[in-house]
Amino acid sequence: MRLVIVGDTLLDRDVDGSVRRIAPDAPAPVLDEESVQERPGGAGLAALLARRQGYEVSLVTAIAADEPGARLTRLLTEAGVEVYPLPLPGATPEKVRLRAAGQVLLRLDRGGPPVPPGDAPIAVLDVLRDAAAILVSDYGRGVARHPALRAALEEAKAPVVWDPHPNGPPPVANVRLVTPNESEALRLSGDAGNGSKLSAARRSGHQLRQRWRAGAVVVTCGARGAVLCHSGPTPLVVPAPRVSAGDTCGAGDSFAATAAIALANGALVSEAVQQAVDAASAYVSGDKTAGDLPRQGAGETSETAASEVVARVRASGGTIVATGGCFDLLHTGHLATLRAARSLGDCLIVCLNSDDSVRRLKGPDRPLNTESDRARLLAALDCVDAVVVFDEPTPEAMLAWLRPDIWVKGGDYADGGPEMPEAELMKRWGGQTVIVPYLDGRSTTKTIQAAKTISAAKTIQAAKTMQAAQAGGQ
Repeated sequence: MRLVIVGDTLLDRDVDGSVRRIAPDAPAPVLDEESVQERPGGAGLAALLARRQGYEVSLVTAIAADEPGARLTRLLTEAGVEVYPLPLPGATPEKVRLRAAGQVLLRLDRGGPPVPPGDAPIAVLDVLRDAAAILVSDYGRGVARHPALRAALEEAKAPVVWDPHPNGPPPVANVRLVTPNESEALRLSGDAGNGSKLSAARRSGHQLRQRWRAGAVVVTCGARGAVLCHSGPTPLVVPAPRVSAGDTCGAGDSFAATAAIALANGALVSEAVQQAVDAASAYVSGDKTAGDLPRQGAGETSETAASEVVARVRASGGTIVATGGCFDLLHTGHLATLRAARSLGDCLIVCLNSDDSVRRLKGPDRPLNTESDRARLLAALDCVDAVVVFDEPTPEAMLAWLRPDIWVKGGDYADGGPEMPEAELMKRWGGQTVIVPYLDGRSTTKTIQAAKTISAAKTIQAAKTMQAAQAGGQ
């Protein structure tokens, strides 16, 4: 399987050292150089990250016939990336970061203003036709504007992921996924960023998706994860699995490359975004593990407790998040959804179906656990601030009382579909309905079915053992 990356490649150079004094001739720190590291940047970094995951990677990029261009080509080739170069008049762009104690003191850019690359060889167009997926990594220096490349991208049968740049061109029509970050999305859409950051990401994402005629737009929000805007009315919010203070340079490339690889493997767009959020978080953290969310205070189980939590958070200008369900057999899928919901705001209120409500929804054999036990288990979780029980088929009355800023549901609607029943209600007070991913393979119904299957098998085996014993005694 071949991933083809199209875009602008730069030579990144990190100069690390120590600062022990101020220059005598200017109010500036003096950096004593200790080490220098060079690596491909821009589309070249995306190619390296994809190659490290074991995939065949072809990079279509513009490289000048100069010393930095030669170093770039050598670094990419040694990493196993197949380079398909376009001629670049002028100089190869360079970004030099001067750092001390992990902090950037100054960035020096070289290479001058962007210059359009030369003609695309036939081999470049052939490799685009043979791709399993294509990532356009635009850094605003001209490759994404190349007429022949844009024509080939419009005709591509493979899924295309487009990582845009404010100084670059719009994506071609019918791209599967576009991945602007938060500031890029606001700038490209012209959105003023009014309201919450979530609502601004949703507005700008939907506007850009319609303008670009893209299948979906995911707005990446750093440590807050990503907001996926697709054909459905409700966005999918994918929180980051951990908050890290690491170097974020290259996190967007990691996100886009992972999403493209996932689509090449047949993943849904929502699944690709979840994998990309995990990969970008691990990249920033500098490791391959995803930690747990920070622990919050345990919740309580009464309307009084919920009203106190809501009043406190609202008075401080915080964000109130609510979710709901039966939670009959609490499992890891529930935990993943609840933790994701809690990460979106400053408190989480769980609206719990009463026993009578569950029976009307699920049948006379449910619930397996009483509402009192279910509420106590939920309230004991570190991500739940309060639990309230409702008796109606839907929690609309409870929501009208709580008036949360965000109402969260699990991933039934992750890739589009009809408006959720609570969405119209939430709009009355300016609230937002969102979806968070499910943890695959976990559900109460499946757990109950599995338990019944095991119980039936044991009963049959016991009967066979008893029959055998009786036959032996005759």
